Parts: sequence; structure tokens; C-alpha cells
Amino acid sequence: MSIYDKLSQLDIVLPPVSVPAAAYVPFVQTGNLIFLSGHIARQDGKPWVGQLGLTMTTDDAKPAARAVAIDLLGTLAAACLAAGKTLDDVKRIVKVLSLVNSTATYTEQHLVTNGCSELLGQVFGPVGAHARSAFGVAQLPMGACVEIELIAELG
Repeated sequence: MSIYDKLSQLDIVLPPVSVPAAAYVPFVQTGNLIFLSGHIARQDGKPWVGQLGLTMTTDDAKPAARAVAIDLLGTLAAACLAAGKTLDDVKRIVKVLSLVNSTATYTEQHLVTNGCSELLGQVFGPVGAHARSAFGVAQLPMGACVEIELIAELG
């Protein structure tokens, strides 16, 4: 099954690439690697604001990380297109780095990030298994609860 069929089966419509909010580009390709800039969680087109351990729970934020994964897939699709390829040409999701807006005592950043990682696994199967880091940070741009970046390899 193609990646696009899998996305359709999961009822996921890929969004267009977000316009950068500062001095950076949405993605960079070097060799066969594509580096996606960090994407913040959005809900209804606005930053998904919250701080884990204060105004949000792990169960509240896991869907936010899944929403970031969908945005990342939209950007990855655009990066593939720019390279003359499609999401079906992704050889591997290499690495995910997740920043979770959280209090100093909150320790479940890894569980929040599962919202992203689990979706990548559903969409790409074994190709979606990736290395990962999940950090707690004191704040994120616009008060977002989660920001995630991704590295993928094209075949």
C-alpha cells in the first residue's frame, strides 16, 4: 500500500507547508537527507498553547504531538516533491526531536512525543521506526505545548 493510500485510510489530509515565522526555511536537503525545521502544535490553525504539568496533562498533549506529525508529513511531502520524489520514496524516518513545554517537575515528555512517533509508525511501517529525543523546555514559541523536528532519508 502506498503512503498516500495509508494516509487516506487514516483519514489524514496533508496540510500545505507553513510559512516560517522567523528567519529560516521549512526544510533543507543535503545528499539523501531531508531536515525539517521544528513545527509547533496547532489546533484550529492557531498555536496549541499549554504547559505540561501546569495547564495540560500527558493525555491532553499526545494529540498535539500527533497533529505536529501531520504537519511534518505535509512539509516532508513538499520536500520530496522539490527533490522530484514522493513520500513513497522515503527510505527511513531517521530522527525525531521533540520539545515539550513543561514545568520543572514534569517527566513524561517521552509519552507526549509518542503521539508523533506512533503516527509515523502507522504511516510508514518499519521505515517509520526512528531514533528520538524528547526534552522538557521552559517555553516554546507562541506558548505552544509541543515543537517537533524531523530528519528523513530519501531512497
